Amino acid sequence: MEFFLQGLDFQIWSIIEEGDLLVLNNRENWTEDDKKKISLNCKAKSILCCALSKKEFNRISACKSDMEMWEKLRITYEGTDKVKETRIDILVAQYERFQMQPGESITQMYNRFTYNTNGMAGLGKQYEMGDMVRKILRSLPDLWTQKVTAIEEANDLRRML
Repeated sequence: MEFFLQGLDFQIWSIIEEGDLLVLNNRENWTEDDKKKISLNCKAKSILCCALSKKEFNRISACKSDMEMWEKLRITYEGTDKVKETRIDILVAQYERFQMQPGESITQMYNRFTYNTNGMAGLGKQYEMGDMVRKILRSLPDLWTQKVTAIEEANDLRRML
């Protein structure tokens, strides 16, 4: 959602993150700049509401500002800081124990790995590219040892994946 809103207009994302743009003049004294601010505030709220399902919209319908709406959605899906830390801990533990499963294809293994690392990234925990490549290579069964060695010797692991 953040990238979508920034792509439409970076100021819209700023409004959602920091709060509505302030207009101090009375309605009859609005300048063109005031009207643009009001328009951007309304556009941010509209985009946010239109992007939500009915159930999600009902959660935030009583909120007065875009920032309040976003914070309620963030806590709903990310949780509080304590919940977020716990989720990160769980995902890191899964990452550390990650191994290719018997009968699993490389594509299936990579999809599981990507799901895990994307989940961590969404919560603010990221690994360097080289570390992730080495993790995948270590996760392969012994049958792959020769191929792993060839990959390690022939490539810069920091640029792979």
